[in-house]
Amino acid sequence: MRLDDRLPMVRGMTRTADDAAYLARLRDYYSRWRSLPAYEALRGVLGLATRSGVAAVLRRLERAGFLERTPDKRWTPAARFFERPLADAPVPAGPPVAVADGGEAASIDAWLIRDPSRTVVLPVTDDSMWEAGIRSGDRVIVERDKPARPGDLVVAVIDNEFTLKTLAWEEGAAAPQPADPRYPALRPNHLHIVGVVVGLVRNYRK
Repeated sequence: MRLDDRLPMVRGMTRTADDAAYLARLRDYYSRWRSLPAYEALRGVLGLATRSGVAAVLRRLERAGFLERTPDKRWTPAARFFERPLADAPVPAGPPVAVADGGEAASIDAWLIRDPSRTVVLPVTDDSMWEAGIRSGDRVIVERDKPARPGDLVVAVIDNEFTLKTLAWEEGAAAPQPADPRYPALRPNHLHIVGVVVGLVRNYRK
């Protein structure tokens, strides 16, 4: 289902395909400034001549679940504002395949983050987890105070040093494992697991 199909009609006004473009402009503006502009500035952002035209677009996006009003009547993004297109099929790392248009949408936060108050994003600064697909410069999404099991990627304090390793046990004792043969398994005197890695973010265009 496309965005235009999810945007409701406004009584007395014909919905146009421009609503998807308006939403895209608002998302780009918010990404840069972390807020939505006032009405006068919105006219320029949306390319609309009148305040009533701006109001009509905002109301349509509100009914579709992309915008909402704060108690002081300011416009602010709603949960669906942060949705991104989700393709109907996965992408294979092999021969090209046809891609169907008009898939569902999903919020990256909703997909990766279950408990926002217990979730942190941490930068990775070394290469000891290279063979686990984690590189220096990546960001790991960590859920704090989550029970860890053998095989989980964990962020831990090991003998007063902060590190990212795979949780493992040998002979009844914790032996956190790096993912690089140049680094030995650790035999900590003290281990405190800060949290479990639940996701990874990598920027290819730094």
